[in-house]
Amino acid sequence: MFDSPAEVAERLAAVDYLSDDAISTSVFLAAALGKPLLVEGPAGVGKTQLAKAVALATGAELIRLQCYEGLDEARALYEWNYKKQLLRIQATSADDDIFSEEFLLERPLLKAIRAAGPTVLLIDETDKADVEVEGLLLELLSDFQITIPELGTIAATRRPYVVLTSNATRELSEALKRRCLYLHLEYPTPERERDIVLSQVPGIRADLAERLARTVATLRALELKKAPSVAETVDWANTLLALGRDDLDEATVAGTLGVVLKHASDQARAVKELGLPDVADR
Repeated sequence: MFDSPAEVAERLAAVDYLSDDAISTSVFLAAALGKPLLVEGPAGVGKTQLAKAVALATGAELIRLQCYEGLDEARALYEWNYKKQLLRIQATSADDDIFSEEFLLERPLLKAIRAAGPTVLLIDETDKADVEVEGLLLELLSDFQITIPELGTIAATRRPYVVLTSNATRELSEALKRRCLYLHLEYPTPERERDIVLSQVPGIRADLAERLARTVATLRALELKKAPSVAETVDWANTLLALGRDDLDEATVAGTLGVVLKHASDQARAVKELGLPDVADR
């Protein structure tokens, strides 16, 4: 997929994802070694966007498994089309094989294994799934194969590039971590976030992007329920352009806080700590 970390950085930049040395090296090694890449860090630092950018930069199909509490094998791996099976039984002899490809419904993991073309498999927010789901992933990430009792073992036609993301709300198992390369992402520095804004918001002035990035960094330093994500910084930049504002003065910050802070308590803390005009004054 890539010849060097430098090429990773160049190709990701071409799809508006600005990487650093750690990101570029990790993405390169995951491809070169054929290993899944586990990307961990707080919400909103660009973990999911990294997988999307790799798919876009390489022309690969993106297949996404969104993890959540209660996710099971039927939603992650495969399930049988029971309605179609029942209709077949009713229409024909009960001796017909109703556990064949005709009745198999692919879910993201099986779809990625059987994909013939280049594929990026994104297993998003792995830490939100139950511990049992990790068991489903072990065979997949060890041998890139899946066993379906009725059909046997299905090996990957072409190994997908696998990215797992985690917000670290719970510790993932050591068995799962051993199968992966590891990349920890934190919020970008103000300088890098300024460059992200400049790359994704055409027309914004460099000095305004710089002020935005530094203001967001200040907000993240407060004890908030939910710190602003990088995507919300970009949204804030687009908001200023839409409003025709060319400065980030206190009144503008106070009037547009809802773009980056989504809890009333966070907004109240920002108003107090930054000395912004109160709600009644906006």
